[in-house]
Amino acid sequence: MTMTCFIRYQIDPFQRDAFNDYARNWGRIIPRCGGHLIGYFLPHEGTNDIAWGLIAFDSLAAYETYRARLRSDAEARENFQFAQTRRFILREERTFTEVVEGTLGVPATGAVDATE
Repeated sequence: MTMTCFIRYQIDPFQRDAFNDYARNWGRIIPRCGGHLIGYFLPHEGTNDIAWGLIAFDSLAAYETYRARLRSDAEARENFQFAQTRRFILREERTFTEVVEGTLGVPATGAVDATE
């Protein structure tokens, strides 16, 4: 993938389950509309109001095509409406990044011994 849309969400920590549902819905919608969904991530420890979504595209043109498909997709519109109605997303920021060659998806080469 040439570029990744890195979405940072500030969420209402008391509506974590609603954001979880919202993210799971995108798991069906995003691939159907042409995005390569890397994943959505909820806070586990530490800061409890920041979540992320990462979606990859082959080009900026592919992203624009994806955005047009989202606008015409009934389930996508419904998911946006769900977020607006429930108001669990307090802020959303988008940054477009490119991968540094040789760093994405590199598997671990060995286990670290915690007793050393």
